[in-house]
Amino acid sequence: MKILVVDDEVNVVSFIKTGLVEQGHDVDVAYDGKTGLNLVKQNEYDFCIFDIIMPHVNGLELCQQAHALQPQASIIMLTALKTTNDIVHALDSGADDYLTKPFRFEELVARIRAIDRRKKQNVAGNILKLADLEINLETVTVKRADKIIKMTSKEFLLLEYLLRNAGKVISRVQILENVWEVNFDFNSNVVDVYINYLRNKIDKGFSPQLLHTVIGMGYIMKENED
Repeated sequence: MKILVVDDEVNVVSFIKTGLVEQGHDVDVAYDGKTGLNLVKQNEYDFCIFDIIMPHVNGLELCQQAHALQPQASIIMLTALKTTNDIVHALDSGADDYLTKPFRFEELVARIRAIDRRKKQNVAGNILKLADLEINLETVTVKRADKIIKMTSKEFLLLEYLLRNAGKVISRVQILENVWEVNFDFNSNVVDVYINYLRNKIDKGFSPQLLHTVIGMGYIMKENED
């Protein structure tokens, strides 16, 4: 895969590049956001790994612009910032995942593989439906009552997971393990934040309500309240 790594810590960039090259990947690097953005404009990437706090152009802005320029590229944010708000801002900027420093290279590789696996599972023509809600895994679009609903990549993945398990109660831990994948902080309230995002997008102004909370257990996608 063609991968771009942008981080102002030279040792971190060298560490990541060496490991990825050893695995057979083609890796470009930059040490500030402006240079990273220029590389995004000049090359096509399968994956991008961005720090957040960087000179000239910060990682969140770089993520937004990279996602707009190359929506096919998956993005992992790599940073020392680790509060729920930091995570949400990164994912809302278009990132597919978020890894905090310090980290193990094996974890970074596991996240890359997990994201790549999910992309390959999105078979052409695969559509998930519940009532008048529909998501198309090929075009990565969401509609309810024929109205297009815009979503971030993480919102889409969360909705896809819930729809694949429609009618089942899904716990917060299951969501963290399957949507956020490996070694996520189970004490984080990021799931609750994203559930609220989904409710505002797929249920607000529509009937019936499809996303329900089962107190003390988790969440369920279904047409009717029992």
